[in-house]
Amino acid sequence: MSKMYHKEKSIPIKSSASALYNNLSVLRIAPRCLTYFTVVHANVVNMVSASWDGLNYSHRQLQSKEGNVTTSSSLIMQAAWCVLPSRDLLVLTSQKGIQMYESDGSIMVYWHALDTPETPTAKAVFARGISAVREKHICVGVSSGSVLVFDVPSKGSNITLSEVLEEHKEAITDMASECSGSLECIADLVSADDSGLLCVWKSGEDFQLLNKIPGFDTSCSSVKLWKGTVIAGYGTGQIRLYEAVTGILHAEVNAHARWIYSLDIAPFTGLLLSAAEDSWVRVWHLSLTPETNSVEIEHMYNECVTDTQICGAKFCDGDGYAFAVTGYDLSEIIRYTQA
Repeated sequence: MSKMYHKEKSIPIKSSASALYNNLSVLRIAPRCLTYFTVVHANVVNMVSASWDGLNYSHRQLQSKEGNVTTSSSLIMQAAWCVLPSRDLLVLTSQKGIQMYESDGSIMVYWHALDTPETPTAKAVFARGISAVREKHICVGVSSGSVLVFDVPSKGSNITLSEVLEEHKEAITDMASECSGSLECIADLVSADDSGLLCVWKSGEDFQLLNKIPGFDTSCSSVKLWKGTVIAGYGTGQIRLYEAVTGILHAEVNAHARWIYSLDIAPFTGLLLSAAEDSWVRVWHLSLTPETNSVEIEHMYNECVTDTQICGAKFCDGDGYAFAVTGYDLSEIIRYTQA
């Protein structure tokens, strides 16, 4: 197998990565030749801004909050940038609520408190699974199985909860919107939960459920939606490719020996990144043949991050030219670029 990628200089972070699914988010700021990275550690989000020449880093830490005032010890479950046509927001989900910031982390523009039960229950309460959808929606999953749909104005802080989608019975694990930019795709959003159930949605003033794809009682930890195809990674180490609208299974790959923690797709090239507890990061290539309605997946590249339980992996650009990886207890972001 050809050496597709080589390792670059790592980016230091202030505190190490927690063992959470999808624990890395990346935002390219092309006009300023910068890339932002976020990694969650307990009740803090490490944010790093890195110049493309690799010479300058600046660091910021965002604390878990309760409301607009007090910092909180509640654990953060995920941090992810949501890119909408009019603005980019950084969304943090925790055991207490949902925090939305301007993309550079400077100003918190919105806080949504989770409904916590009056009497303590055995079930944990948290939000997890974050996705921007089309023009003006940000969707966030909750441990009850609900999906919260927020309506986001083009500027300002008048963000509102516009709808709650109640189809999942288990905690939401991840969510993804159609990333190809194609307007022909009917499905806009896929949500996944701890039972492996996938729900496929069409967005609008009211979100419509298009399909439910059953999960065989194994958690779906990471999910993507590209050109009408759902790409789902599971606790079994498998990746499955489904046609979003019909639920037809196109392919199933035994990709990893252990739990998959992160999937990502480079929308312009169809490169797929998968990373797991087994220390391996793999790059695959997806090809769609519309005439026969078939999707093929081909294995392209492997990288072993020795003795590391990988918890986040993301491409740094839409072509898959570079990717970044985080690992449990590592205080750095490891980067690879095409050789």
